[in-house]
Amino acid sequence: MRGVFPTATGALYWRAFPPRILELAMPASPVSSTTSRQSSPGTSQQAERVLVLDFGSQYAQLIARRVREQHVYCEIVRHDVTAERIRALAPKGIILSGGPSSVYDSGAPRCDPGIFRLGIPVLGICYGMQLACDALGGHVGRAQSREYGRATCEVLEADRLFAGVPAHTEVWMSHGDQVDEVSGDFRPLARTATCPLAAVRHNTLPVYGLQFHPEVTHTPAGGTILKNFLTAACGCSGSWRLEDFAQSVIADLRRRVGSDRVICGLSGGVDSAVVAALLSRAIGDQLSCILVDNGLLRKNEAAAVIDEFQTHFKTDLHVVPAEQKFLDDLAGITEPQEKRKRIGKAFIECFSDEAGKIQGAKFLAQGTLYPDVIESGAAPDGPAATIKLHHNVGGLPDNLEFELIEPLRDLFKDEVRALGLQLGLPERIVWRHPFPGPGLAVRCLGEVTKSRLATLREADAIVLEEIERAGLMRKISQAFAVLLPVQSVGVMGDARTYDDVLAVRAVETEDFMTADWSHLPYEVLARISTRVINEVRGINRVVYDISSKPPATIEWE
Repeated sequence: MRGVFPTATGALYWRAFPPRILELAMPASPVSSTTSRQSSPGTSQQAERVLVLDFGSQYAQLIARRVREQHVYCEIVRHDVTAERIRALAPKGIILSGGPSSVYDSGAPRCDPGIFRLGIPVLGICYGMQLACDALGGHVGRAQSREYGRATCEVLEADRLFAGVPAHTEVWMSHGDQVDEVSGDFRPLARTATCPLAAVRHNTLPVYGLQFHPEVTHTPAGGTILKNFLTAACGCSGSWRLEDFAQSVIADLRRRVGSDRVICGLSGGVDSAVVAALLSRAIGDQLSCILVDNGLLRKNEAAAVIDEFQTHFKTDLHVVPAEQKFLDDLAGITEPQEKRKRIGKAFIECFSDEAGKIQGAKFLAQGTLYPDVIESGAAPDGPAATIKLHHNVGGLPDNLEFELIEPLRDLFKDEVRALGLQLGLPERIVWRHPFPGPGLAVRCLGEVTKSRLATLREADAIVLEEIERAGLMRKISQAFAVLLPVQSVGVMGDARTYDDVLAVRAVETEDFMTADWSHLPYEVLARISTRVINEVRGINRVVYDISSKPPATIEWE
């Protein structure tokens, strides 16, 4: 069998949650289906829908997530979708995302100006506001004083957007350009000390603009502002619910798969479990799962996965022992991206070989959370930078012989967990901390060897045991150990040692797009350090990572 792409170990995510990235500039179909690799289960038409036009902002998906929190169905679409296509979709509202460009630059992404004349409420955020004002007679230029970070915003007119918002409220700014002049058709709604037009509204058209970012948690009243736009401006009732979505997706899967078989990769993480649960609910014994035991999993994880999916799901499970192959392919490799590429290639080979033994398979279920898509720069035609390569994103071979099913690609981790609980998954699965597709290989900095993996695996288990013992597993979003290619001098029993350094990483986040380091109690850190140094041979020093994302990423590689 040629070109079968598996889900990455630790990242089987499945895509069909509300805000799909749709290539709506192509009028043939609301969902791009130019190749089988892009296909995904359809979703039922929604009575209330909001479109987010993506201008390359890494927060575009976060905007959609905030809209969904208000129980309004949302889809992310290309920035160049035509006004005619939008009219056909009949959304209740349109949101223009931020972006890295300047509206006055040649080649800057622009929208069809006809959308402002559709009578559909439009909210421009940051670049989106600048674009709207520029299209409607205003002027955008470089700000005399750039604003990055928190700023105090003075509300000049409560209007619809600022109903219930304090007269002076904190907002999150991130811009070097700003609207410095608007036509007489606009009126200012808010300002900051250096941005006199921090929010505006058109007098005759339902067009609003915010220079700041209401979608981030650093804007405390952001949720209220977005809710005001959705309810007061767009007239949304907020009747959409996650459970309705799950039932719709299950029904769509049954229709699409019919009597064919679906292959699904398992990793042991919550995402793969949710995918398997959805597929199991939809098609029952037509599902075959494959677990590639690559030797890069956490302690006892392969055995736990086998037990869970043979007892809980009672699914057709194929286990591929492949530790030596992965170790051979990683021998001598220290560069992070090369590690990921080699792991992805080895995974494809192992998965393909096993998938070729499964008769009647037409579909391949794989999954990727949206933070992975963004960091891989995989959004269609988007200018988002590639931060790190996720080998379950953008790694599909051109000769893929399966039709691809991806229901979680637009989901954030908390949404996946909520869906898992609704599907009846055990909490021990739903609340398991995320694990990267390349496994411990990207937490074993430097060369990956069997002995170094064994050292890291034991230390990582201690970290998680102590955090769970302290009752912090639900408070912390992700915690793990990183084995550094650094040795330090130590003293053990009057003898000099020169052993490895272990870094402990724990973060708290809502969406994994931004994260803050977790302020673990000193006594927990002390127990972790003492146990690791005493119980794990080869480590004589433990350090704690206190970096936030950004500027750091959550994983070290």
